Amino acid sequence: MGDKGGDNHSEVTDFILVGIRIRPELHSLLFLLFLIIYGMVLLGNLSMIGIIVTDPRLNTPMYFFLGNLSIIDLSYSTIIVPKAMVNILSQKKTISFVGCVAQLFLYALFMVTEAFVLAAMAYDRFIAICNPLLYTVRMSRSLCIQLVAGSYLCGWVSSILQISVTFSMSFCASRVIDHFYCDSNPIEKISCSNVFMNKMVSLSLAILIILPTIVVIVVSYMYIVSTVLKIRSSEGRKKAFSTCSSHLGVVSLLYGTVSFVYLTPPNNPELRKVASVCYILLTPMLNPLIYSLRNKDVKDAMKKVIWKKKVLL
Repeated sequence: MGDKGGDNHSEVTDFILVGIRIRPELHSLLFLLFLIIYGMVLLGNLSMIGIIVTDPRLNTPMYFFLGNLSIIDLSYSTIIVPKAMVNILSQKKTISFVGCVAQLFLYALFMVTEAFVLAAMAYDRFIAICNPLLYTVRMSRSLCIQLVAGSYLCGWVSSILQISVTFSMSFCASRVIDHFYCDSNPIEKISCSNVFMNKMVSLSLAILIILPTIVVIVVSYMYIVSTVLKIRSSEGRKKAFSTCSSHLGVVSLLYGTVSFVYLTPPNNPELRKVASVCYILLTPMLNPLIYSLRNKDVKDAMKKVIWKKKVLL
């Protein structure tokens, strides 16, 4: 560890991640739980990506966004979970200063990118249902690429700002982060600097990210609901709503778990850690399930892959 008597952040060489506080005899059980869920995250998202890439019928804007969503989910889980699993069984539970910076940067990058990709998916559903005749023109391949690239750009900029203010602080006391990964709030708690500017930057970023994405999603679905209710046949309404139900489920899951994490009282860090597990592990695990169970095209593509394997065997 770095010199605790230092008064500048540049002298910090590593941090200690406390992790989830449980009895020592339960560490192996917690490791196994993380391993099983992370395995399901890998299997679900890699399968989704593979199906979308290999099935020509899924070469549409909706599945292009869905493939990117799976990449994002897989990425931010992988950034955090393997290191957390190592620390569960380790006595030292350390992470290097550079490793902590990289973890927070990538975590923030993918978290913000996901919010904007979900907003792009809501816009895609709006065009598909409200302007179906213009869908292929409006949702061109180049526009889809631009929307995803713009989502990553927003994530990149916000991440740079976040780590700039977080790691410009001085750490002249404890190096112990009361969490199982590097997050801005627990890092602020071990700083001896004035964190007012950090709080303002974090609040500003949250407003600039959450407000526009929520507005796009809400307005898109207001128009979608209005259009669907005008459809005379119940079968037509059901089909139109079914194309949106998976996306709504993923949006609700994301914003529900994120709200749970950041609205948890700061004086209850253990509850906040449990909430973080829901976001980092459960959400990426459930997203592929939601799309595979609620989407006929994905189910048909999965059946096709399974049938091919049976024939080869």
